[in-house]
Amino acid sequence: MARTLDVLSTKTTFLVLRECFYGTTRFEDFVSRTSASAPAVSRALRQLEDAQIVARVPYREQGSRTRHAYELTTAGEDLLPVFLALMEWGDAHLQHGSGPLAFYDRRTRRRLRIHVAPGP
Repeated sequence: MARTLDVLSTKTTFLVLRECFYGTTRFEDFVSRTSASAPAVSRALRQLEDAQIVARVPYREQGSRTRHAYELTTAGEDLLPVFLALMEWGDAHLQHGSGPLAFYDRRTRRRLRIHVAPGP
């Protein structure tokens, strides 16, 4: 757990990772959506890349130089339940009223909750 917290040690890193889960991939979008400074976002992305949570993927728009997008790796995707659990805990213990987001099963339309269950 301590090593995980070392990787996710700053608010900016959490916000950048949150944006990855929302589908954000471009540096400029991370800066605008997190309201963090460009150097802070750059450090967060580097830290997430070093931990193999995101991977840098080159892309090029016509008439522009090659740039890099940031995509979640399998290890990054595996952090989603952790993020959802933290969100639910914050909504239950730190939020006055309901939280800003809720997740629903696409098929049943029932609200999703994170919980620990016994294995098979």
